[in-house]
Amino acid sequence: MHKPILIVDDDADILKLLEMRLTANNHAVITANCAAKALALFNMTPVSLVISDLRMPDMDGFALFQAIHQLDSTVPFILLTAHGSIPEAVSATQQGVFGFLTKPFDSKELLRQVESALKTAPNSIHQQQNESWRAAIISASAPMESLLSQAKLVAASDASVLVQGESGTGKELFAQAIHLASPRHAKPFIAINCAALPENLLESELFGHSKGAFTGATRDHQGLMLNAEGGTLFLDEIGDMPLAIQVKLLRALQARVIRPVGASADIAIDVRLICATHKNLIEEMQSNRFREDLYYRINVVSLEIPPLAARREDIGLLANHFLSNLNKKYNKNHNNLRGNKINGFAPDAFEALLTAPWPGNVRQLQNVIEQVVVLTTNPIISAALVKKALLNNIASMTTFDVARKNFEQQYLINLLKATHGNVTQSARIAGRNRTEFYKILERHHIDPALFKDAANDSLDL
Repeated sequence: MHKPILIVDDDADILKLLEMRLTANNHAVITANCAAKALALFNMTPVSLVISDLRMPDMDGFALFQAIHQLDSTVPFILLTAHGSIPEAVSATQQGVFGFLTKPFDSKELLRQVESALKTAPNSIHQQQNESWRAAIISASAPMESLLSQAKLVAASDASVLVQGESGTGKELFAQAIHLASPRHAKPFIAINCAALPENLLESELFGHSKGAFTGATRDHQGLMLNAEGGTLFLDEIGDMPLAIQVKLLRALQARVIRPVGASADIAIDVRLICATHKNLIEEMQSNRFREDLYYRINVVSLEIPPLAARREDIGLLANHFLSNLNKKYNKNHNNLRGNKINGFAPDAFEALLTAPWPGNVRQLQNVIEQVVVLTTNPIISAALVKKALLNNIASMTTFDVARKNFEQQYLINLLKATHGNVTQSARIAGRNRTEFYKILERHHIDPALFKDAANDSLDL
């Protein structure tokens, strides 16, 4: 079944009627009786469509659209409106709302608009004939689903893409997914880490060289840009690229030609460029370590992969995925030395995985799971083994600044949960005034509205 439709209305009867009409036509549905709850659900659950009343207390339907549009601009949005507010609904459609329905709504028109809206959603059931392009990315979190929707849209174009994110988040996998979803998917995908090679070798690897261009150049060498002809070239850690090579790359992107080292003639190229970095390129430009003109060439579209700690609902999925693959790799699907098979994680072991800080992100999680699979002789992986692997894993040693940021973020979330989003009460407990507390929340990208009436919402769900 495809992703559910989110219905939002403070009128319980309308909410129930819409739910009945849509479920009767085989649509999965989730409901919210206010915009705050709708935003919380949207952040927790990937949805295919939002249908919302225009007139609601606290936050109206158009304000909800704007909030959701900032989170994911690819999800279509339909407004429900009374006759008196039709002009507002028409204005909303001019600003990006998919459509509107007047109350009392006609069931046939409702279903017609829903079907039409679902066809526009990049990851809707209507466009899922082939989802193999994203098969390597294991996720069910709303932020990642939003990012994948954007990636699918970007893949159809030939625009250069800058993939940003912390080390270990899977930037190369994301670049491969964009390539596989693109018209270039049948051509090569070539990846190179710009930080792994010295300047002279990186230049030769990228652009190639002619025989005799330098000592040891005993034959012509075709660079990776030509190897990727017709396909995609992925430059990982482009923030570490030396300035001299940045100049040559900029020329290649502008003129669509390259000149191998030691050659006297240009060669035309047809390559789609995807770059990645964990560095802040704005700061690199300000420090004159990265060219501003190149930055705007490679950053036509920017996609940022969230850290694993920001999408903890994916930890269990990833852990079980790695466990399954590693069981096969180490032949653990058959009886091991003690006559047992590895079936999963003990509850406290799973909790240890879910609550770990994961500064090394998905790569660190994979390393930890591999270590426990290799060392366990029991059918269920214990918490002690998981905790030992976390301590032994080098990536788990984080800086003081990162540790403090993680602690602050979790503290704020726990505080807002306890006060159901009451900022005044939370600020008092934290020993801060409201203005300062709001600034702290903004720094950590936390919206207190998502925690309001959390206890009641959990009952409704």
